[in-house]
Amino acid sequence: MEKGKLALKLLGGIALVFLIVTVFNSLVIKSKQPVPHPTNIVINKDEAVQHLSKAITYKTVSYQDRSKFDFKEFEKFIAFLHETFPNVYERLEFEKVNDYALVFKWKGSDASKNPIGLTSHYDVVPVLSGTESKWEQDPFSGAVVDGKIWGRGTLDDKIGVIGILQAVDYLLSEGFKPERDIYLMFGFDEEIGGDEGANAIVDTLKDRGITFDYVLDEGGAIVENMVPGVSQPVGVVGISEKGSATAKLTIEGSGGHSSQPKDHTNIGRISSAIAKLEETQFNGDLRGPGEDLFEFVAPEMSFGMKYVFANKGIFEPLIEKILLRQPASAALIRTTIAPTIFQAGEQYNALPEKATAFINLRLMPGDSLAGVKSFIEKTIDDDDIKVTITGNEASKVSSIKGWQFTSIQQAARNVYGNAVVAPYLMFAGSDARQYDRISSNTYRFLPVQITSEDLNRMHGTNEQISVENYLRAIQFYAEVIKEANS
Repeated sequence: MEKGKLALKLLGGIALVFLIVTVFNSLVIKSKQPVPHPTNIVINKDEAVQHLSKAITYKTVSYQDRSKFDFKEFEKFIAFLHETFPNVYERLEFEKVNDYALVFKWKGSDASKNPIGLTSHYDVVPVLSGTESKWEQDPFSGAVVDGKIWGRGTLDDKIGVIGILQAVDYLLSEGFKPERDIYLMFGFDEEIGGDEGANAIVDTLKDRGITFDYVLDEGGAIVENMVPGVSQPVGVVGISEKGSATAKLTIEGSGGHSSQPKDHTNIGRISSAIAKLEETQFNGDLRGPGEDLFEFVAPEMSFGMKYVFANKGIFEPLIEKILLRQPASAALIRTTIAPTIFQAGEQYNALPEKATAFINLRLMPGDSLAGVKSFIEKTIDDDDIKVTITGNEASKVSSIKGWQFTSIQQAARNVYGNAVVAPYLMFAGSDARQYDRISSNTYRFLPVQITSEDLNRMHGTNEQISVENYLRAIQFYAEVIKEANS
């Protein structure tokens, strides 16, 4: 009896110590957000809106089939930039790479400092055939209606090109002189991989021995209701982007008449392989940029959520289980599997001699193409199915501990004072990957506050940006240039 009471007291003491320690961890966790210094940059609204509106009217559409490019539109757009920003062209060094990629160099006063680069792209995706009538405003009108600018490129990514040039034009008018060199680099084929745009810019600068402390491209944005337990908007800055690869699963064998099928047909075996992969999935692991995200937002969470994340070492299995419930958060902590194409058969009463499936994979930093292939082969466990993998692994992970990330974070806070700005892992691809070869860090951030509906509009119907958001983007670019030189 006495031993039982002693055991209960011991358990109670352990529980009390556990509670004290974990609550203490929650109370002492410090914010990673810099104190905002509200921007005093005032942009000429009418002029800035007119410039973006006009930029949208040029049909700089990129196609997978490069023969479809209408380069006359690209030439008109470049001429428009020259006419619109004469001070930028006069004061900065300018050159074209591959005729349509644009590079500006703003020379700094201190040659001992590495430059920074701001990059965007001015090509846009096509308007999907048959959806034209669903647009409330013509997709290439640049119409300004009800405080919004409409059309392709308002979000992806002429807003970046025009926003950066507006910011530089403003700073020039204010007499600002940078200490470090600043490069503005604008691609023209980002939507199809950037091979002749950003990649060629990188080749050119690499040959000259130019390296950057950081390059900032489009990517994450400021989104509300993104992180459970955080009431403020969260601005996410991509510090890496997942790899993109394609797995091809193929099986060949005898076909025959459908009236005498084998128990396991080619279609059935490929289907079974896909089912096994979807059932098994890659392991979820809260690490790298995903872990960094929660370290930055945890101090801003409500107490219950803060308690969990402040004691991540204890609750990590529970956190991972919760994150795996939703596709968006699951993609943050594991390599994803998405079957996208299935090819088999030509006639309803004939068994196909060959069946092929294509699976799109988005690889976590640290996962290799060889490792992914091995996982697939082991999971499907069918020696007759041939597995091939093509694509690329995740980009390198940029630092969040130096002035480079902090300057971007500070600039965002100066414009969006109530936003929590944090690193994250970008799922899509961007030109930033190209700059990994010549930059110590590459960051991905579109400085606008957007909704989930806006995300769907980026490559979809009714792409638009509010005038207020656009003006804030210009302020951010001006602030980030100033912060990089402070």
